[in-house]
Amino acid sequence: MPDPQKNRWLLPDGVQETLPPDAFAVERLRKNILRIYHSWGYDLVMPAMIEYMDSLLTGTAQSLDTKTFALVDQQSGKQMGVRSDMTPQVARIDAHLLADETQIHRVTRLCYCGHLLHARGEGITPSRTPLQIGVEIFGNDTIAADIEVVSLMIETLHSVSLKTISIDIGHVGIFRSLVRNASLETDQENRLFELLQRKSMPDLEQYLQQLQLDQKLRKQIYQLALLNGDISIIDNARAFYSDGAEDLQQSLNYMQAVVKGIQARYPHTMIHCDLSELRGYSYHTGLVFAAFLPGQGKEIARGGRYDDVGKVFGNARPATGFSTDLLNLYQLSPAKGTQPVAILAPDNDDPELEKLIRTLREENQRVVVDLTNGTIKPADQNCDRVLTHRSGSWAVEEV
Repeated sequence: MPDPQKNRWLLPDGVQETLPPDAFAVERLRKNILRIYHSWGYDLVMPAMIEYMDSLLTGTAQSLDTKTFALVDQQSGKQMGVRSDMTPQVARIDAHLLADETQIHRVTRLCYCGHLLHARGEGITPSRTPLQIGVEIFGNDTIAADIEVVSLMIETLHSVSLKTISIDIGHVGIFRSLVRNASLETDQENRLFELLQRKSMPDLEQYLQQLQLDQKLRKQIYQLALLNGDISIIDNARAFYSDGAEDLQQSLNYMQAVVKGIQARYPHTMIHCDLSELRGYSYHTGLVFAAFLPGQGKEIARGGRYDDVGKVFGNARPATGFSTDLLNLYQLSPAKGTQPVAILAPDNDDPELEKLIRTLREENQRVVVDLTNGTIKPADQNCDRVLTHRSGSWAVEEV
């Protein structure tokens, strides 16, 4: 029979711990990335780990209900949830806590980093406890804002030594424009969305034939799955949908302007335009984008525009941003943590020794006091130097 004592120490599926030396390396990456965000003008916020459900799953966050752990507040009896995504929380902070008469029309840049808890793993990583890091811009609906967040996503990936990346860019407004007047039921629209995401051409063609649509609209929706490639695809789409609604053409123009802006800043980054790229369709309102590594089909970062996100909190604001899982980026990064070496100091109450140890630590040196009274060698304590007393003074010497 299995030993129940051994099973006691197993973690749930999708839940992991980060141990030395990786934990310190991840923390160093976190500080470096947040420093980058700070240099771009983003202010750090730290949303609460738990909130009441009626706040946590408000508005665009309703799609997170199946990913959110629920619990009962022992003090109030109300149902609470553990956050499964910080983006809606940050939107609430902007719309409600940071809002005042002088800030209503001001551009607000916020960044965040913290653990999430998922009821089941999906999306960027199968982990159920990702370390989400990202940025949001509130109060600006311009192309420049979207270019900035895509640029910052690229900078984030570069900062963890992921240089060879590709960016997928789409615009949900194109699909929405096509289906707006098609009189589709919600489940029909969702089915079309699913088939477009999978690019299952035979299934898409078969399903379109089942819908009460005119032949022209069927062809236009079907063509969405085929319009993907470099920036020239946008000109092809503009010609194909030349008699389409004005908002469709505006979406194409918007998408093209963002791609050109990113290409100008990062000419060596591969950009893939995809008119059927609809990640986050349920809440995104415009541009959507995701980052990939060569040979991998799962995105490593994603984002998009989600205007009017603060409406349910009484302050509708345009918004755009991105997020990623820092733990996943660290695992993908070629730069790994190494066990740090230190200076081994004897367990001695000499004031001069204490002063030197304090000075070394202030200089960011790692000093370990030997609590074994010399019974364990310095190398076995990850020390390559020792503090020794010679000629009346303490000095650092190589082992």
